[in-house]
Amino acid sequence: MPGELAIRLQGVVKRYGPITAVDGLDLEVPIGTCVGLLGPNGAGKSTTMRLLTAQSIADEGELEVLGYALPGESKQARARCGVVPQLDNLDTTLTVAQNLLVFTHLYRVPRAERREAIERALELAKLRDRRDDRVDKLSGGMRRRLLIARALVHRPQLVLLDEPTVGLDPQVRQELWALIDALRSEGTTLLMSTHYIEEAQRLADTVLIMSHGTAVAAGRPSELVLEHAGREALEVYGPPARLAEVEAEAVSAGLRTRRTGTSVAVLGLDGANGFLHEGERRPANLEDVFVLLTGEEIS
Repeated sequence: MPGELAIRLQGVVKRYGPITAVDGLDLEVPIGTCVGLLGPNGAGKSTTMRLLTAQSIADEGELEVLGYALPGESKQARARCGVVPQLDNLDTTLTVAQNLLVFTHLYRVPRAERREAIERALELAKLRDRRDDRVDKLSGGMRRRLLIARALVHRPQLVLLDEPTVGLDPQVRQELWALIDALRSEGTTLLMSTHYIEEAQRLADTVLIMSHGTAVAAGRPSELVLEHAGREALEVYGPPARLAEVEAEAVSAGLRTRRTGTSVAVLGLDGANGFLHEGERRPANLEDVFVLLTGEEIS
């Protein structure tokens, strides 16, 4: 495979009429890494995914997937990619194994290798005992695991996951995280869009934070936290007037703050120079960075 990058986007723009969904986006995903696209709804994450699968065509910029230029070589690129869509598009009239069999044909897995490919995908998704069940009999978590298994049936070099755990309860989300971790351990390259802060911090080697179609920060989660929020934060609770007072004092002391409901977090206390207030001290985190850079809350 040419190059050392699984994905390269440079100056990519996508417009829908007067709306610019992606605005000058640069993105690099090295082979063998997991990169998270982090942002609220409307940040441009799903549009970026559609551009990478050639479901949408960029108005400006350069896109390469696995060394192939899009959209001209999108067919070659997609043959080597696995795609897990945000919306469930499984065939509910077929069984689990039949859904996988269909995709072995679509991805042209050789006939002699299809059975092994299906068994491997079932094992990875922990669905071997449900292989003969119709999809409409599965739980939401099982269906999401099947979507991932389907994307893996042809052993892709790159897997694109668009909001892989959206709408799932925390326990099921943890099961999906374990599956994604298994892919990482095998050296599969992953690009995952999400608006769950914990998901990005837990799974991604690096994250790219998006807001209004642009990238506002990129790097390892720990490095982004240190750069933008420092090591330590002070969480102060109280009525709005009290929080406004704390914010004003923090800003005058050269500190950054973020407001969340009934509290305000004062960031970068490791360089606070004597800033003292009653409150709960805690490590700064990626959510602090996200709110600072985008001004929006995240799940």
